[in-house]
Amino acid sequence: MLQTVKTPGDTKWFVHDRFGMFIHWGLYALGARHEWLMHAERIPVEEYERRYFKHFDPDLYDPGQWADAAAGAGMKYFVITTKHHEGFCLWDTKLTDYKAPNTPARRDLLQPMVEAFRQRDLRVGFYHSLLDWHHPQYVLDKHFGPYRDHPDREKMNAGRKQANYAKYLYGQTQELLTKFGKIDIMWYDFSFPKPDGSGKGKADWDSEKLYKLVRKLQPKVVLDDRLDLPAGWDVKTPEQIQPRQWPCVDGKPVVWEACQTFSGSWGYHRDEQSWRSSNELIRTLIDCVSKGGNFLLNVGPTGRGELDERALDRLRGIGQWMRLHSRSIYGCTQAPEEVKAPTDTRYTYNPVTNRLYLHIFAWPYKHIHLDGLAGKVEYAQLLNDASEVGLGMDEWHGKQVAHGEKTLTIVLPQVKPNVEVPVVELFLK
Repeated sequence: MLQTVKTPGDTKWFVHDRFGMFIHWGLYALGARHEWLMHAERIPVEEYERRYFKHFDPDLYDPGQWADAAAGAGMKYFVITTKHHEGFCLWDTKLTDYKAPNTPARRDLLQPMVEAFRQRDLRVGFYHSLLDWHHPQYVLDKHFGPYRDHPDREKMNAGRKQANYAKYLYGQTQELLTKFGKIDIMWYDFSFPKPDGSGKGKADWDSEKLYKLVRKLQPKVVLDDRLDLPAGWDVKTPEQIQPRQWPCVDGKPVVWEACQTFSGSWGYHRDEQSWRSSNELIRTLIDCVSKGGNFLLNVGPTGRGELDERALDRLRGIGQWMRLHSRSIYGCTQAPEEVKAPTDTRYTYNPVTNRLYLHIFAWPYKHIHLDGLAGKVEYAQLLNDASEVGLGMDEWHGKQVAHGEKTLTIVLPQVKPNVEVPVVELFLK
């Protein structure tokens, strides 16, 4: 079994729990057409404030309902955008007026969320944008933001000092890591250094100083890999892509987590129709764990503070499957190297219980042949109902199939169980 590079933070719980909820929520929920609309539509700061800051009033906001939806889906932690690239802050920060208490919401929206998720035994994670298109000291670059190709961009940068913005970033991190109790995940986003110096990287964020602060205030926090530092992070974060194999750095496997959306946009998008099915999302979760990774699945609440029905429908579907099959996810990882999954299946493995889980993506006719497992399986059952699965073929069937002596054949019911992805639990000797 692969062993990951040792991490500075506490990732033991993280690689056990495997499944979390990402939440992108901010002023862009009112625009309802992607969290990057300020960038995409080149909306000036003043206009963005006029449209969204002055009208942000999530009157239906009930973080307990969000937490219930996450827990019901089998998620074990959440990560919330405390501030996205637009610069708007969900909590009552002392360092800017651009915050939820100064909108029609008239309150801190982060504290009750933290409390609601903790009450349901979910761990707490904070996303915090390194970019800030609203802050008066943030130097406007040619890559991202509403002024990236503005003819007067250089003139607009007069008087701006990125070092002053870095101090602001430091101060807000200090608030987030001291005012909300234990924080389990700190998720910065993102660095974009360029060879010509036009981007932004560790020097622009003062990342080394920021890193020391994080480790001082919350030594065990799980830290992502987007501060543009070569070391010190805990988890690699492939975004909107599914790795083909366990990600490695310098040839060594690392703790990793795929972060993905239901459709495409991270923030609430009213008109997006490319929503993924519960079945496909379940298979993605399984695939992550089969490669030793986690799955962080995003929701984008509406401007009124609710999860929309499309998201709730998928979360319920995942939860129905997880209620019966979470044993194949929690505490599991990639199967031993010598065990190769058959076509259209994925293995996960629990090294503590010594059980192997065969997830069947396409239901076959009668049999599945498991190479390398002959003589190694004590008992097998379908996980959804604990019904026994036969081991080995009878002589008449066996004569018609050519396979090696190391192959174990399991006998399946002809009709697929009424679950999204059936799982066979293999008790190893």
